[in-house]
Amino acid sequence: MPQVSTSSTPVPPPAVEQTGAAAAGQSPEHRREHGAGASPVREGSRVVIIGGGPGGYEAALVAQQLGAHVHVVERQGMGGSAVLTDVVPSKTLIATAEWLTVTEQAGELGIGADGGPDGDPGTLRADMDTVDRRVVRLAAKQSKDIRTRLEREGVTIISGTGRIDAEISAQGSRRIFVTTTAGEELELETDIVLVATGATPRVLPSAQPDGERILTWAQMYNLTEIPEHLVVVGSGVTGAEFAGAYNALGAPVTLVSSRDRVLPGEDEHAAELIEAVFRRRGMTVLSRSRAAAVRRVDHGVEVELTDGRVVTASHCLVAVGGVPATDGIGLTEAGVEVSDSGHIKVDRVSRTRAFRVYAAGDCTGVLPLASVAAMQGRIAMWHALGDAVSPLDLDTVAANIFTAPEIATIGVTQKQIESGEIDGAITRLPITRNPRAKMLGIKEGFVKLFSDRSTGTVIGGVVVAPRASELIYPITIAVTQRLTVDQLANVFTIYPSLTGSIAEAARTLHRA
Repeated sequence: MPQVSTSSTPVPPPAVEQTGAAAAGQSPEHRREHGAGASPVREGSRVVIIGGGPGGYEAALVAQQLGAHVHVVERQGMGGSAVLTDVVPSKTLIATAEWLTVTEQAGELGIGADGGPDGDPGTLRADMDTVDRRVVRLAAKQSKDIRTRLEREGVTIISGTGRIDAEISAQGSRRIFVTTTAGEELELETDIVLVATGATPRVLPSAQPDGERILTWAQMYNLTEIPEHLVVVGSGVTGAEFAGAYNALGAPVTLVSSRDRVLPGEDEHAAELIEAVFRRRGMTVLSRSRAAAVRRVDHGVEVELTDGRVVTASHCLVAVGGVPATDGIGLTEAGVEVSDSGHIKVDRVSRTRAFRVYAAGDCTGVLPLASVAAMQGRIAMWHALGDAVSPLDLDTVAANIFTAPEIATIGVTQKQIESGEIDGAITRLPITRNPRAKMLGIKEGFVKLFSDRSTGTVIGGVVVAPRASELIYPITIAVTQRLTVDQLANVFTIYPSLTGSIAEAARTLHRA
């Protein structure tokens, strides 16, 4: 899931939220207009979740735990696109490619391959058919595991699509019309609705995917051979991840970036480092270039740029973001406010403006991360079913880009500090000075830490390194728990370890 889209403006909660009998006594018209929040709903309430991705299945587990009767309606398979065509398969592919990037320093570390037959030096290579079959198999297994867990907990799963009825009963319930994958029509009566329908790849009119040569990120697992030449249109998170992975797998890659650098929304130093790594590994990066059209030709594709240049290749991945999957499910009729981009507007407890209708995940446009979708879904059920709940806090969300090296971030950005928006201190340490990094042959990366200038509280950080997704965790704890740089620095670290650089960075921010 990869593309970061513009966040929709959260909907403010109603000025006065009535609960219990008062809320139940409101007319359906009043509830639809004012979007009364969830009253503390009694145990045994009925919950219908439309969409079985991270937002949907995590919400289902919470609702079941709180004693609700839960139905999940999912057309694709449990886990949704995140598990079947997005996060799980793409990161599995990247994990395979990573095995090839870690061999870059093999010679320096004294590692070599025995010669093969006929003088073959025994160079590592990837069998694309095997790789993609494994990717698809692991995604299917993860989907099956999620389904098994939900069914074991007592959640009812229906394969199909759901649509919300516009009418609200006098008791505050709604109907959900379900068309099953077998063509059966069902009606579910529910007290609470959660929409977690996710997003689909954005398709350009001038670059229609065919699933063979012109591909979206959901179709990349159809390949049985490494592309002779892959053009990636779009240098955001998805484009950069796939470009880096296929480059490591041995494909010549051309990355078309409409901006000055790849990953334009990320930390500038991190993005510059990744682009330098891409170029060093032989990738062609076309900065300040925009694709005008992608055409299928004999045995390949032509990517026409707006400046008239044409790039000929065997395959093209169009990675230009996603669009929310919100059409045709009755949102507007049910009183749910939808932005011009199609995203569902929600507040920080995942409420929409419609009575007891919540939304979570990429369909809301808040942050297209599986972790955020899952948290939105859990928060929605905690709130709807009257449990203790803290509103979503985006300042504590850690994110990771699975390039090689990875980029992990948390909290405020350097741009916010340098602009004067936040009064913060900045430190940056190259990972190459770390003894463990030297042992592993790591030559690129850094740890960057931000602190509040007056209190010394850790307010953000960036890690660029192998397994940055793991290394960011102690910084995430520091930001979430409002630890000071001194508290972070005074925790014992293993010697030698990459986390030692985090403590060292914290020590440099100490103020006497």
